Amino acid sequence: MMKKHLVRQLLVVLVVLATIVVNILANALPLNGLNTGEISDRFQVYFVPAGYVFSIWGLIYIGLIAYAVFQALPAQRENPRLQAIAGWAILGGLANIAWIFLWHYELFVGTLGAMLILLATLIAVYLRLGTGLTKVPPAETWAVRLPFSIYLGWISVATIANVTDVLDHLGWSQWELSDGTWMILILAVVVALAGLVNLTRRDIAYTAVLLWALAGIGVKFPHQGIVTLAIWVTFGLVALTLPAAYLLKPKP
Repeated sequence: MMKKHLVRQLLVVLVVLATIVVNILANALPLNGLNTGEISDRFQVYFVPAGYVFSIWGLIYIGLIAYAVFQALPAQRENPRLQAIAGWAILGGLANIAWIFLWHYELFVGTLGAMLILLATLIAVYLRLGTGLTKVPPAETWAVRLPFSIYLGWISVATIANVTDVLDHLGWSQWELSDGTWMILILAVVVALAGLVNLTRRDIAYTAVLLWALAGIGVKFPHQGIVTLAIWVTFGLVALTLPAAYLLKPKP
């Protein structure tokens, strides 16, 4: 049993390190001679934030390192919550790595599959951690729950962006809707996500990531009429979901 725990802890550390290294090298080399952002800029979609917003990956990397170190501590070897999420975290890291290669080698339909797997693993981790529902020691909150709330928030945004990119790549007609109307529908999904998470979990970190991304989209498209208005209205609605959740469902 001890050996099994050690193997699990080591695998988590190795996959986290591999995920970070691959993501960094993808732009440092760059992989296939293409920068991640350069590829993203090819798509004629509104749901993409300004470049500075992607600096959140630095925070995600720090959080993943904190998680990897914390779960590797001897005192955490038999922590049932960490045992429950390890396999999902490993699978998520592998999906992240796969996405990078698929994106840089312009296999865009494949990226959507990898992104959906990553999103699913993060949802599984989030649910098993019990964020917002149960209490854990402060160290676990900061080293595990907070990093995965931030990571899930960003991948929620990235999944929506990935879907719009792939649809644009495939030449989808958006049901003959205008770009503005299509963007409003996408933003409605973001509000629904924020409402669902906050009504059930009241997660400040998750909400903050959505707001960070929305502000970045607003900055990138400051003069697009109804689209710009819809972005900032969505920003306000997402911000209101957190206090609304406390009013509708106060903590006992």
